Amino acid sequence: MKNFWIYLAVMFAVTYLVRVVPFVIFREKIKNRYVRSFLAYIPYTVLGAMTFPAVFYATGSVPGAVAGVVVALILAYRGKGLFPVAVFASFTAFIVSFIISL
Repeated sequence: MKNFWIYLAVMFAVTYLVRVVPFVIFREKIKNRYVRSFLAYIPYTVLGAMTFPAVFYATGSVPGAVAGVVVALILAYRGKGLFPVAVFASFTAFIVSFIISL
């Protein structure tokens, strides 16, 4: 139980610092368009880095997952919305996994 409070204090400090330090360092609005552009893409980059590897193991069939990712990339490149991309990628992964399991 003693370690719990140490872990909680460290977690609190890290979480607090990550949220407060940017406000302390950057008091004015960032005007450099390159820095603003870079900061605008960070949430998408982090989300992609966290979810992309998991896609290949979510189905239990790596070939099915690869087929789903390929379909998703093609549809996204062609400008389709999130819902059709997700539906067709999932359907493709399901069909390919089903065919492989036969």
